Amino acid sequence: MAKAKILVIEDEQDIQELISYNLTKENYGVTTVGSGELGIEDIIRNKPDLVILDLMLPGMDGLDVCKWIKQKTESEDIGVLILSAKGDETDIVTGLELGADDYMTKPFSPKVLSAKIKALLRREKRRAEPQTGMLIRETLSIHPGKREVKINGNPISLTPMEFEILHYLATHQGWAYTRGQIVAAVRGDNFAVTDRSVDTLIVGLRKKMEDCSHYIETVRGVGYRFKELDH
Repeated sequence: MAKAKILVIEDEQDIQELISYNLTKENYGVTTVGSGELGIEDIIRNKPDLVILDLMLPGMDGLDVCKWIKQKTESEDIGVLILSAKGDETDIVTGLELGADDYMTKPFSPKVLSAKIKALLRREKRRAEPQTGMLIRETLSIHPGKREVKINGNPISLTPMEFEILHYLATHQGWAYTRGQIVAAVRGDNFAVTDRSVDTLIVGLRKKMEDCSHYIETVRGVGYRFKELDH
């Protein structure tokens, strides 16, 4: 079985070496670069399975790199784990809205980083596998295999986390979930998102869903649910 390829885009040499040392021990193929421009060159050339991305880079910053990865058809399925000293909630939400799959703050635990990488790679593998169970609700359709959402037959552009939240709620219609339960379900435990961050993501998701936004209901004192069909 081929080992997963991980690209580390990080300008601090000691952090590069720490990550590379630990991941190489776990039999990953690790490449390190010190700038966003070099990272994009490597992505085009080698298409890694996962990118570990710092935000504060010389030249092209990490958010622009993340945006580039997720907007290109040939790289949009590559997992992105942001690893940054910028730990403010606004930074985390911005990263997620641009399509990042996970977010860790520095200083970090190599063991936790390893666990998150394994979870992301498992999720990317599931994404690549054929899936059935297309969900249709009046003018809204959700295709998990294609990771495609359409309203009135027109596709809408969702970030990976927006899609995960919508799909999770839609497959559990009528059930109310707390913000913590939603995050744990779509990203695993200990994901660095606060309740307010989830609210922000839901607001963005509803805005994109336009006429179908009412399907995601707020349950006061609990969290959110996908509106159950009337019988």
